[in-house]
Amino acid sequence: MRIESKAPTRVDLAGGTLDIWPLYLFHPGAVTLNAAISRYAHCRIQTHPAGRSRIKLVSLDTSRSESFPSFAALVRAKRYRLPLLAEIVKFFRPEGGFTLTTNSEAPAGAGIGGSSAMAVAICAALDRFTGAGKSTVDWIHISRDAEGIVIRVPTGTQDHYPPAFGGAAAIELLPGGERRIELRLNLDELERRLVVCYTGKPRQSGINNWEVFKAHIDGKRAVRNNIEHISQIAQKMRVALEGGDWKQTGRLMHAEWTFRRRNLPTISTKTIDAIINGARRKGALAGKVCGAGGGGCVVLLIEPDARERVERAVEECGGELLPMKIDRQGVTVVSQ
Repeated sequence: MRIESKAPTRVDLAGGTLDIWPLYLFHPGAVTLNAAISRYAHCRIQTHPAGRSRIKLVSLDTSRSESFPSFAALVRAKRYRLPLLAEIVKFFRPEGGFTLTTNSEAPAGAGIGGSSAMAVAICAALDRFTGAGKSTVDWIHISRDAEGIVIRVPTGTQDHYPPAFGGAAAIELLPGGERRIELRLNLDELERRLVVCYTGKPRQSGINNWEVFKAHIDGKRAVRNNIEHISQIAQKMRVALEGGDWKQTGRLMHAEWTFRRRNLPTISTKTIDAIINGARRKGALAGKVCGAGGGGCVVLLIEPDARERVERAVEECGGELLPMKIDRQGVTVVSQ
């Protein structure tokens, strides 16, 4: 049997960090806004002949692999070269041997949810392989928990919804659990107004998120106030997006980035600042780092007729353009 799955990555437009439990409980009405993009995480499972119990894990984009004589041996292992793959395999408890191969179209440390997209793609493939019958929402929570085990700091869930469902959505962060609501907007228009670029430096999402998380929980007033501003801005941006008010959306995105970069000096870099400032001088309405910052990708909101000027400015400032479209499907899986 051969099973193949793929899941899109995402750009977050506003409200990131709030999705980490329990931060959103302290900010009533908290919401994150994001959109799935056509930079995919791929997973392939190739079964071994009957009687062969060996499990092989392969990551093509990181050039790593490891093998185990059996599932029991995988569970007993103390360390993994590919911990995310191994932890998700442990959730599904497969029987029989197979090779699980992954590949990512997201640059290393891009901040566009590449590991979350990979986790969802792996869940989809393993669910098909094992016949576990888990729901798409189950895959989201398995992925979140597997990532938490691997990075050993609190993780959120907003990164896992775009890979699972595609499109553009508001993730409402409510006591008792989050809820995905599809944004009522023209995805073609949103697609025309986004530019994504890579800064060439992997970000340290676990480090930045953990520092902000700790500062908030420890009661650091400046960080808590910044996060409250980010929460209020995200709620207003949702209204602006659904109302087709792109100038207001740009103003709000710029304000969101202003408060976000105040949380830690490592959230922005000279390259990120140069790209955003250079793009705004050439017609971008706003820009912000994707994910937790410190490197990775930047997303820019533009007027469509400014694309050529903005893209040239990005390259002149050291950014690598990442062509993309809005993904409408979310995770897909096929078997043969």
